[in-house]
Amino acid sequence: MSTKLEDEETQYNVVREGKADILQPKSVFYNPVQEFNRDLTVAVISNFAQLLREEIKNDTSKNKRHLKPKNDKKWPDTSGEVVQKTDVKESEEQTCDGDVEAGKKYADGISILEGLAASGLRSIRFGLEIPGVQRIVTNDFDKTAVEVIQKNIERNKLEHLVTSSLGDASMVMYMSKGTDAAFDVIDLDPYGGASQFLDAAVQSVGEGGLLCVTCTDMALLCGNTPESCRARYGTMSYRSAYCKEMALRILLQSLETTANRYSRYIVPMISISADFYIRVFVRVFTSAAKVKLSSLKLANIYHCSGCGAFTIQKLARKIPTKGDNFKMAAAHGPPVTEICEHCEHKHYVVGPVWADRLHDTDFVKKVISYVQKKSSDFQTHKRIVGMLSLVSEELKDCPMYYVIDDVCQQVHLSSFNQEIFMSALLNAGFEVSMSHAEQNSIKTNASNRDIWDIVRSWEKTHPVTEKRRVPGSVTANILSKEPILKVSFDLHPGAKQESKKRGLSRYPQNPEKFWGPKPRAKKSEVDSTESMVDKRIKLQGKRKKNQEVSNSHSN
Repeated sequence: MSTKLEDEETQYNVVREGKADILQPKSVFYNPVQEFNRDLTVAVISNFAQLLREEIKNDTSKNKRHLKPKNDKKWPDTSGEVVQKTDVKESEEQTCDGDVEAGKKYADGISILEGLAASGLRSIRFGLEIPGVQRIVTNDFDKTAVEVIQKNIERNKLEHLVTSSLGDASMVMYMSKGTDAAFDVIDLDPYGGASQFLDAAVQSVGEGGLLCVTCTDMALLCGNTPESCRARYGTMSYRSAYCKEMALRILLQSLETTANRYSRYIVPMISISADFYIRVFVRVFTSAAKVKLSSLKLANIYHCSGCGAFTIQKLARKIPTKGDNFKMAAAHGPPVTEICEHCEHKHYVVGPVWADRLHDTDFVKKVISYVQKKSSDFQTHKRIVGMLSLVSEELKDCPMYYVIDDVCQQVHLSSFNQEIFMSALLNAGFEVSMSHAEQNSIKTNASNRDIWDIVRSWEKTHPVTEKRRVPGSVTANILSKEPILKVSFDLHPGAKQESKKRGLSRYPQNPEKFWGPKPRAKKSEVDSTESMVDKRIKLQGKRKKNQEVSNSHSN
């Protein structure tokens, strides 16, 4: 046995994360930066499982629906093969009536699908760290990857709980749609965007189930290629100071719109932008009546091409009728003049995006408490607590945010302290918070006019040079107007948020050199010894050199 383990460890890299100890092919990258993503996912699913157990306990009809059949010893995959599970005696199966533990199989526990598993690290951690699980299906479309997954299942002694599956992720999800095999949790962490998996995901997740979706195609979602964003997610994006939150709202809009086609709708539990990706955790429910209200949760954004001011325009409005009834109608608009009232430039129309809440604050606080109690189980617990504390402090009904540096840059004004800016808003009677997505950001219910009045008032004592006031420029047009809002820059006690007072890790520095997304996994180990950094150095200036060669030939 020891010889076999030694042979395996010479062929594979050994990765230890959380309670998992896995083998990983040398051709497959392991990105330690994503440990935060995996830690957060374990914490979220653990709390969701607890929430689901409480809901089932309070609703006997739901309890009957949730209890899965026990004949789940085989899982058919889309290749036509059947991946076997080790037999588990019924007497060994428990129910979630009392305290539940991780690593044990529960007949009425939650079912989890990891659609794009690679080495299966997430699923192994789910099996070892999440209490109250019935089954975990760990799927990948590459046969070699599935073989490694099976090795890791056996290595961690999880044959009773985790099943390997070979097949296309979408087909695996479609096969479970509307059956007793529907999943309570579906985790999708693709290389790039998740748009091609959303249709299958919103249909196959169980009633009230949890979708965990990651997207790393941030250039597209943040507005570099708006036409591609519209093709994949149904939204015209635009590059702006608030683009990270816009990326979240584009993904949520796509999930909501896709779910609506099947009389389903989403409820976001946690939505975060971190490092080079976005990650959302949403529950999916079925209700034709509530789907009719979905247009109230979506909006277009009118974004000024000059000063960057933005205005939210909901897609629809509710019109009261007899009694408590109402009907839906298209919204009135546009909410802005033809040219921006502040800087006299034209507007871009962006959207539609999700304009409702990004998080369930009560659920966020439960996850924070869970991570604090089990901090030894999470290597990134400080960052999770810090980020989720910021999330819990965010204003709930204020889509998008302003970045103070960007606001000041528009008028060539030296940026001023965030707490002073927030104090000015609080002293004027407005609500304000920070955004977890961007440092030095503010979310507020103040209008664009109020924001610029604060800037104008500050400029009175910190004047912009005359050479910057070019006639017709953004700077000249904004600063030529007198402020209407009465502004006080006295420090307000609410300007320093609780997470800052406690010294939490809120906006951590880059964790390591070259910490971004790694190259796509290869099916073989050919050229796998060449690192991404070496390849980047080798190809540096390649386009310029090719252009020079082309020009020399043409001459």
